[in-house]
Amino acid sequence: MSIDIQKILAASPVTTRGQPTQLSCDPKGERIAYASGKSIFLRSIDRPWESKQYTGHTAATTVARFSPSGFYVASGDAAGNVRVWDAVEAVNTRGEHAVISGRIADVAWDGDSARLIAVGDGRERFGRCFTADSGNTVGEVSGHSKVVNAVAVRQQRPLRAATVSDDGSMCFLHGVPFKFANKEAELHKGFVYGAAFSPDGALLVTVGADRRIQLYDGKTGEPTKVIGEGVHTGSIFAVSWAKDSKRFVTASADQTVRVWDAESGGNVQTWRLGPEGGVSVPHQQVGVVWPHGRTDGLIISLGLDGDLNYLVEGSAKPIKVVQGHNKSITALAAASDGKGQTLFTGSFEGRICGWDLSTGTGTAVDGQTHSNQVTQFAPSSGRTYSVGWDDTLRIIDESAGTFAGSSSKLSAQPKGVAASGGQVIVALTSGIAVYSDDRLVGELGTDYTPTAIAVHGRLVAVGADNNTVRVYQLDSGNKLSQAETLSNSTAQISALSFSKDGKHLAAGNSSGKIVVYKTAGWSVATDRWSAHTARVTSIEWNGEGTNAASGGLDTNVFVWSLAKPGSRVKALNAHKDGVNGVAWVDGGIASSGGDAAIKIWKVDGLQ
Repeated sequence: MSIDIQKILAASPVTTRGQPTQLSCDPKGERIAYASGKSIFLRSIDRPWESKQYTGHTAATTVARFSPSGFYVASGDAAGNVRVWDAVEAVNTRGEHAVISGRIADVAWDGDSARLIAVGDGRERFGRCFTADSGNTVGEVSGHSKVVNAVAVRQQRPLRAATVSDDGSMCFLHGVPFKFANKEAELHKGFVYGAAFSPDGALLVTVGADRRIQLYDGKTGEPTKVIGEGVHTGSIFAVSWAKDSKRFVTASADQTVRVWDAESGGNVQTWRLGPEGGVSVPHQQVGVVWPHGRTDGLIISLGLDGDLNYLVEGSAKPIKVVQGHNKSITALAAASDGKGQTLFTGSFEGRICGWDLSTGTGTAVDGQTHSNQVTQFAPSSGRTYSVGWDDTLRIIDESAGTFAGSSSKLSAQPKGVAASGGQVIVALTSGIAVYSDDRLVGELGTDYTPTAIAVHGRLVAVGADNNTVRVYQLDSGNKLSQAETLSNSTAQISALSFSKDGKHLAAGNSSGKIVVYKTAGWSVATDRWSAHTARVTSIEWNGEGTNAASGGLDTNVFVWSLAKPGSRVKALNAHKDGVNGVAWVDGGIASSGGDAAIKIWKVDGLQ
C-alpha cells in the first residue's frame, strides 16, 4: 500500500475584527499568499482548489508577502519571527529572523528582492530593516509610539519606505540604509491601517479608521491631497494599487470595496458585499489586493468571515466567492450518496461547508448554523445530521446545501452522533438520546459518561469514560437494551466506527491504540493497529470493509489492513495541530484538522 498527497483545499485567510488582513499576489497574477493558523497558503487564483502549504512556523502566522521576483515569500508570525522561503514548492526555508518581541503585522520587500522591512507590535521597537538572506540590519524603524500596522517600500531608486501606526501618524524613511526622514502626525485622526506606493513610485496612499484617504508625493513624502471624504462610512482597512498607477482600490468595514481615480479623486466603481440593507458584520471587508500581471482587471477582497470575493470592474456583483474555514476543522464526513464526491466540514466557530470534490469548491451551508464547535456529522439517506457545543442537533439537506427543518435543543452537551435507518442517536454527557429527524423518540440514562458513538442497523456502540465499549440493541419502540460490554481498552474510548457490512467494529482510544472486534461473537479481530502516539480522533472504514483510515492528535493519518494487521501506510504531519477527521472519497481519503485545510490522499495497493 502507498499514500500520497493529491490535492490541498486551502484554509481561508485568518481574520480579526477591527484589524486589517494582508493579502499578497505574485508578479504574474497567478497566486495569492495569506496567513491561516500556523500555516501560510499559496493559492491559485484561477484554480482555488490548488494550493501549497508552508508549515515552518511554530506560532500563529500573521502575514505573507511575495518577493517582487516571485521566487520567495516572507512570512511573519505572532512571536515576532519572519521566515523567508521558496515560493515554488513552499518548503525550503532561506532564513529565519527574530525581528520584534511581539506580533508581526506587515512585511514589505524592496525592488531588488534583497531587503525586508517588518513591522508590528513590539516592546523595545516596532520594526526592523534587514537583508532577506543573512538578516543583517540595514536601517531602523522609528518615530512611532504605538503598534505599526503596515509598511510599504517604493520599488524604484531612490528607495523610500512608509510606516503607519495606531498613533495616527505616517513616518517616511529614506534608504538604504533606511532611516527616519519625516513624519506626518496631524493628517489622520485615529488608527492608520494601510499604506501603499503606486507601482511607478510617484504616489503614496494611506488609509485608516477615520475613513480618510490621504495621498502623498512618493519621492518626498509630502502630503498632496485628500480624496473621497465622507464616501466610506466605516474604517478603511486596506488599499492596493492597479498596475497602471492611476487607480487604487480600498476595502472598508462599511462592507464596500471601492475603486478610485488617483488624479481626479473620483469613486469609479463600488461593490457592496453581503445582504441588501442592514448591517452584516461578517461581510466587513478587511483586506484587498489588485493582482498585477493579469489582463482581466480582477480585484480580490477579503470579508471578515474569510470569504474571498472576486471582483471585476463593470460587474456589480462578485464573479466568484471562494469560501472555506479559517478556524480548526473539528468534524468531517462524506455525504450519504456513497459516491464520495461531496464532503461536509464543520469548524471550531460553528461554520459548516459543503465541498464538491469534482471541482474542489466549497460553499457555506445556507441557514442557521451552529454557534459553537461542530462535534460530529452523521450522513444518512440524503441528509447529514450535525451536533455541536451549542447543544443542538441540526439537519442538512445534502442536495440543496441548506439546513432543513428546525433544530433540536439537546438536554446536555453532545459527544457524538450516528444515524441509521431514519434513526439518529446522539451520545450526550448525560446518556443517549434517540431522534427521528428532529423529534426525540427515546432516551437512556447511563451510569457512565459517553465519549463516542457508532451505529449499524439496530446495533449501537457507545464509548464509555471507564475505558469500555457498551453495545446496545435498538428495538422497534426506540428502546435501547445493553447486549455486550467490551473491555479490552487501556484508555478512554475516543472514536468508534462500524464497517459498512457491519461485521467489524473499530474502537480507538486516547492513547492512540485501535482494537477491532468481530460483531459476530465480539471476539478481537486485531489489536495491532497501534501506531498513533496520541488520541485517535476519527476512524472510517472503506466500502469493502477491508481497510480503515484513522486520524489522531499526533498529526498523522494511517491506513490499516484487516487482512494484514501489521501492514499500514502513513501520512506523517498531515495536519498541523492534529487530524480531527478522515473519510473515504472517490479515489482515496479526505482528511481535515487543526490547520483548517482539507487534504485528499491517493491510496494505492489496498490489501
